[in-house]
Amino acid sequence: MTDPSSSRSGLRSWFSSNGRLEFCITLASITLLTGACVALILVPRNVGGLQLATDEAEVLDTSEGIDNPRLSPVRRDLQPYGPIVVREVAASEALLVAHPSHRGDLEVLEQQLGQAISDVSAVWGTDWNRAPVVIVASTPAEFTALTRSAGATGADVAAVSLTGSYAPGTQPTDQRIVFNPDARRRVGDEGLATLLRHELTHVATRADTTDGAPLWLLEGFAEYVAQRDQATTFSQIAPTLTTRLRAGTLPTELVADADFTGVDAAYAYESAWSTCAFIADRYGTTALITLYKRLATGPQSPAAQDAAFSAALGASRAELLDGWRAWLRGRAV
Repeated sequence: MTDPSSSRSGLRSWFSSNGRLEFCITLASITLLTGACVALILVPRNVGGLQLATDEAEVLDTSEGIDNPRLSPVRRDLQPYGPIVVREVAASEALLVAHPSHRGDLEVLEQQLGQAISDVSAVWGTDWNRAPVVIVASTPAEFTALTRSAGATGADVAAVSLTGSYAPGTQPTDQRIVFNPDARRRVGDEGLATLLRHELTHVATRADTTDGAPLWLLEGFAEYVAQRDQATTFSQIAPTLTTRLRAGTLPTELVADADFTGVDAAYAYESAWSTCAFIADRYGTTALITLYKRLATGPQSPAAQDAAFSAALGASRAELLDGWRAWLRGRAV
């Protein structure tokens, strides 16, 4: 496993002109949207001795009232940008922080957090840090300052997940999800919930994920969990892929890491989601998770991926690709 203090993984997304979430990806697991961005990135923040709160509370720009060691570094980072609103959520023990101007965003995230955690746990299990710190920045400058260490700054980045240092083989606990101040306005409440589920999936899988693992799996799995059991159609989740399928263009291979940047990034992101959705549909969610844990351990050669397909799915690469393409044909309507 790579040194967690220098490892990075996650995803970006960009806001499309009509506010629809269109996904693409960049290197080492940072998320791009042609309209929004989500990212899981490992950075050394070294905050130890975390304790989880059990009471709900809310304070404005004060160090009084909430005795939570996780709040001190967050307050230090956010207070230069104005008063803060802090909430400790009893059900999940998560810590939510924003500024008064984004109280509405905080309320939506608070309403969605419990269900989002349940949705991720329904797929991955409950052995993960289900009490992250969730932050909504108030300005682009603040968002840049909070996420600069992750290398995922920019007006179009919707959210970034950060994981502090932890010992390999243990569950990370020092984790943040930081939302762009414009994210909710661009993608709406449902889109914000989707971003939250996606980011929480990266939080959940972090202990089993090593940088360099195939991006089609890391990002496809996170989006599969985010979209699973939601009232969205194939074409809504994957509009670029749908357009190509309707034009008669089928993928010939699993999307490569290099394809997650540039003009085809949205297609790559959607293609990765569709691969994981197909695997779950054909072979079952348990098989998809087994495959994830085999392939997320670092860079994988074609031979290693083939061996993982055989062990986890009982299928060869050719059988997997043929089944995926047939599955896609049935959804190009």
